[in-house]
Amino acid sequence: MTKTVVTVVGKDTVGIIAKVCTYFANNNININDITQTTMQGYFNMMMLVDTSASTKSHAEIASELESIGHEIGVQIKAQKEEIFAMMHRI
Repeated sequence: MTKTVVTVVGKDTVGIIAKVCTYFANNNININDITQTTMQGYFNMMMLVDTSASTKSHAEIASELESIGHEIGVQIKAQKEEIFAMMHRI
């Protein structure tokens, strides 16, 4: 399993979750865990996704998610789970 941590942050608006989840569904990316909050008009979501069934590389997924973020007015970052595992090993 290839895990990626995806974060979405920005002003709350209708359709943020729908747009991100539609991208995942269209690219065979499964959501393993998700947390989302809205605080004083700001939207924050963090997901752990499995990209192993996707035909796209991590770089392609990260770039395409970033573009979707620009379209809908939020910042979307995709980082390999390995980065977090290595940070906690030190």
